[in-house]
Amino acid sequence: MTKKQKKMLYRIIAAFVLFAVLFTLEHIGLFDGITQGWILFLIYLVPYLIIGYDIIYKAARNISHGQVFDENFLMMVATFGAFGVQEYSEAVAVMLFYQVGELFQSYAVGKSRQSITDMMDICPEYANIEEDGELTQVDPDDVEVGSIIVVKPGERIPLDGVVVEGESLIDTAALTGESVPRRAAVGDTIISGCVNGSGTLKVQTTKEFDDSTVAKILELVENASSKKAKVENFITRFAKYYTPIVTIGAVILAIVPPLVMGGNWREWIETACTFLVISCPCALVISVPLGFFGGIGAASKQGVLVKGSNYLEAVAEMTTIVFDKTGTLTKGEFKVTEILPEQGTSEELLELAALGEGYSNHPIANSIREAYGKTIDTNRVTDATEVAGHGIRVNIDGKDVLIGNEKLMQAEKIAYKSCESIGTVVYVTSEGAFMGSIVIADGIKEGAKEAIAAMKQVGVKKTVMLTGDRTAVAEHVARELGIDEIHAELLPGDKVAKVEQLLEKQGEKEKLAFVGDGINDAPVLTRADIGFAMGSMGADAAIEAADIVLMDDDVRKIASIVRIARKTLSIVKQNIVFALSVKVLILVLSTFHIVGMWGGVFADVGVAVIAIINSMRTLKAK
Repeated sequence: MTKKQKKMLYRIIAAFVLFAVLFTLEHIGLFDGITQGWILFLIYLVPYLIIGYDIIYKAARNISHGQVFDENFLMMVATFGAFGVQEYSEAVAVMLFYQVGELFQSYAVGKSRQSITDMMDICPEYANIEEDGELTQVDPDDVEVGSIIVVKPGERIPLDGVVVEGESLIDTAALTGESVPRRAAVGDTIISGCVNGSGTLKVQTTKEFDDSTVAKILELVENASSKKAKVENFITRFAKYYTPIVTIGAVILAIVPPLVMGGNWREWIETACTFLVISCPCALVISVPLGFFGGIGAASKQGVLVKGSNYLEAVAEMTTIVFDKTGTLTKGEFKVTEILPEQGTSEELLELAALGEGYSNHPIANSIREAYGKTIDTNRVTDATEVAGHGIRVNIDGKDVLIGNEKLMQAEKIAYKSCESIGTVVYVTSEGAFMGSIVIADGIKEGAKEAIAAMKQVGVKKTVMLTGDRTAVAEHVARELGIDEIHAELLPGDKVAKVEQLLEKQGEKEKLAFVGDGINDAPVLTRADIGFAMGSMGADAAIEAADIVLMDDDVRKIASIVRIARKTLSIVKQNIVFALSVKVLILVLSTFHIVGMWGGVFADVGVAVIAIINSMRTLKAK
């Protein structure tokens, strides 16, 4: 409990003790001898001001700023009215129970927020730089890219980088929700925000702090509450018009019946005050955003960052999910599995391909260089030109060399021998002559098959895979995983067009999600209704463009987020129906004098507390 919440609790206790004493004294008749009403007014004013001075102050401040109609104004007018008709105990009781509800709400919001703000603890306070044999602590903001930092056992990794010395186990639980530590050794990439285990590591930084994983996560967390769901926006608009209407209604209820029907003024003023208390929209205004906040918190416990409640709402309506293949459903760890020379030897063909791919950072190029295993003489290579979506043209030892896919061979009218092996096939030519092909295979990611099955279990109607790879490879992966529809041999720009076509087939209340990890996936992630990005190994551009980030790249968690989203939306709708139903019922009963101020207190505070408790169930969504 925060300091502010404790202070409110003390006020509630003090006011309640005074109120209980006064209420008891009044009901055993000890106040019967007080003939001057103002004395009783002053007696009850003490606990009223103890518990309600801040409500009156907020209402007055808001009125001075032109913001008249809010819950503070309703409470102030209702309790002033109760004092006006000499219902002193009811005035104090209304304010007391309203503040109890506010305290409960504050605690609930804090508990819900805690699951997200716990992530703020991942922010590193310092980085160790070695100078003259001694470690100096510096601000992570001051560390330049390429610097060597030292991470001691138990310390939080301050910046993204590559291990250059040492070996250790890394605790990634704060980012990924995964309790099993990961081993990090020389050459491994590690990300900021994780905790180093038992070994000391020397790490060469690859990003500045502002661009690091931990900084991106904190930014996402801070901005999550600013993107509201349609239901939240509706409640905000509803409260904006609802509060003035009920205030005018209360004034009419206090004045018109006594004038028209000649009723008792005191009785109708008291009814109007009850009407105001019942009408306070606290249950809706608080429980709806609290429900979504709890859902986002439950997702964060799973190692999934949802950038706003509007995306959580969209996931609940998701019926189609589209996957990029490489790095999403497959490992993205390409290895040369076959070398098929047409001219010369396997070694000569692999050397030619390795020289040509010497400057590329593409995973396929990396796998060819890794298979070659020798130092590449870049002096032999000139005039390298990338042919988008097709391959590369390069001059090696003065000869014109083409390295790429079938589309490149066809575009250049090369007489080549098509390779039907499962995997990505790279064709190589020299001076227009076909030299042979190299097959590179990419293994299916662990858990991908279970992920597809789980998505169908939660009601996703269609799973689609998009890839630039060959149709044979795509069909093989689709059969393995149970994918419904594939689109293969796509250029980077084709993915957006395919997603556009799929979106056109969607129903009005159906949503389409796209899951990807590469830089070329960013436009598609933006175009889809919901974009899922890989947070661990995904490109920064993809993470930036996505709406939801899977921190450990585990696609199995998408089904979990669908369940959490649907439970959240269900709870939010329950709260709306429950709050409005009870309020309408008690408003009608109070108008006919069947229910008094105490019924109004239940309709306001009681309904709000029940709705808040219901909203907190989203935190426990599995």
